Amino acid sequence: MQVLCMALAHTILMLLAEQAHSGYDLSKEFNECVGHYWQATPQQIYRELAKLEERDWIEAETITQEGRPNKKLYSITATGKLKLVEWLVQPADPMSVREDLMVKVRGSHLVNPEVMLQELERRRQIHADKLAKLREFEHEHFSEPDRLSDSEFVQYLTLRCGIRYESGWAEWCTEAIERLQQRVQQKRDAESDRVLQPTPG
Repeated sequence: MQVLCMALAHTILMLLAEQAHSGYDLSKEFNECVGHYWQATPQQIYRELAKLEERDWIEAETITQEGRPNKKLYSITATGKLKLVEWLVQPADPMSVREDLMVKVRGSHLVNPEVMLQELERRRQIHADKLAKLREFEHEHFSEPDRLSDSEFVQYLTLRCGIRYESGWAEWCTEAIERLQQRVQQKRDAESDRVLQPTPG
């Protein structure tokens, strides 16, 4: 039996517990709705679907399409739902963090400050763009949280986490840029003062 990537498997099971999906639909869900807390490529998703089907945690129905290739529509089985619930009731520890930017910031005293300022600005823009997309999605789909179904409401909560995550990163990048710029200016001012001081005669 093939080994499952358990966190990815449970993410797929969670989505299929909400409604049946094709592999394409699942990839779209990961890209648009799940990507701010769990990322997977289409290749990873299709591999995991094959493993889940082998274990009878999901089942597939072939849908005939005129003028287009047939597609598989996946749904969760009773066994799959049981496995998902078993996982849901277990504690979830924080995941290990590996962030290249923090290593670069820590070592940035070894390079010209402009190098890190440019990288911080680039990252700030990335997070700002993601934040704008998440807020747009929130406005389009969750403008009235009190009227949401239970399934929609918990999706809204995960979206709020994504919004706070991207917002926090954008704010930190702004703070880091401002503080680094201030430090660079202070050093320049100090150097100018030394140059302008009269030489003892």
